[in-house]
Amino acid sequence: MKKLKHEAELFKEALQAGMKYGEERGAVIFEANDSVNDRVLYIYRLLVHDKKLQPLPEEQVSQKSMRHKLAMWYSKQLPKDHPLLK
Repeated sequence: MKKLKHEAELFKEALQAGMKYGEERGAVIFEANDSVNDRVLYIYRLLVHDKKLQPLPEEQVSQKSMRHKLAMWYSKQLPKDHPLLK
């Protein structure tokens, strides 16, 4: 798993985009007291279910790998000249 240059920032943006996606789709309403780990897991599973992400083998599913997949997913939605991709 190759680390992205601005992976932390991409992950933060991906988390926000994933939460917005889930809420607009009507699949979830995130509460203020939901942990980041729970949000990551739910967004990852939702995107896999909607075939927006290629699923990881079940033995490789971890917080680190899910965060990386979400960052990759978000980076592919950005324009090529976006500062986070440089």
